[in-house]
Amino acid sequence: MDTEYVGIDVSKDNLDAAAYVSGKKWRLPNSDAGINKLIDIFREISPALVVMEATGGYETPAAYELNKAQIPFAVINPRESRDFAKATKKLAKTDTIDARVLAHFAAAIKPEPHPMADEQTQELEVILARRRQVIEMLTAEKNRLHTARKPVIAAINAHIDYLEKELSGTDSSLKGRIAESPVQQERYKLLHSVPGVGDRIAATLVIDLPELGKVNNKQIATLVGVAPLNHDSGSKRGKCSPWGGRPQVRSALYMAALVASRCNPVISSLYVRLCAMGKAKKVALVACMHKLLTIMNSMLRHKTFWNYEPLPASR
Repeated sequence: MDTEYVGIDVSKDNLDAAAYVSGKKWRLPNSDAGINKLIDIFREISPALVVMEATGGYETPAAYELNKAQIPFAVINPRESRDFAKATKKLAKTDTIDARVLAHFAAAIKPEPHPMADEQTQELEVILARRRQVIEMLTAEKNRLHTARKPVIAAINAHIDYLEKELSGTDSSLKGRIAESPVQQERYKLLHSVPGVGDRIAATLVIDLPELGKVNNKQIATLVGVAPLNHDSGSKRGKCSPWGGRPQVRSALYMAALVASRCNPVISSLYVRLCAMGKAKKVALVACMHKLLTIMNSMLRHKTFWNYEPLPASR
């Protein structure tokens, strides 16, 4: 029997699944009952891999049940499947076609399955995501206040006060949940010892970058999106530049590097040296992000607090 691969096109209301080898397809509601029925189908056909796109959270219930049923799955960036569809000349777009494209992607590319984090980590991810939402709303309201007219100023100020209390409560909840886990608390304390890495940045790295300290420096830089990638073709030699990665982690790392360029002796000296060499400030800051990330990667690997001595290089 040929190895089977399955793609699932996820929407708010439905799950459209398609098998690559047999060509079978299924449409079920994106509900507890529909997901359980799909899991029963998968148990019968035993797919080698199930692939879904990240759809803003609509895929999470299905991913959770697949993980629970120990069915290998991968959640991919929608850009990957779109590029694959173009490359295979699948230009039409329906839910069924999208599911078939994902099944073909699974069979051809075989992305590495990514088991979901434990329940405690998932709860932390939800709280951290909520914190980002509150900050976005708070920033928007403060921006509106600059051009607000008198009739709405009081209402905007009241909403700002509410959001600031919400943010404070979210921060307390986040810190409390991290403290409940000895492993994450240790990682948090190690990262927090780095000059330039504050409470919120340490929490973001602990939750959104669990690979930190578990892979080599090149891999972690690629995961975050601060590794310089080649842009060469034929005789053309383009500039190496970072691309892809995890935007939330990269944003946190940017703020850490920005602060560290002023208060962290290692990062500050690197920043000054690069600027003195004529590098653009933004380029120098990206180099500082890369340096800071590799330092923290080594710290977590060796379970070492911040110090000025160079840590063992990663192989």
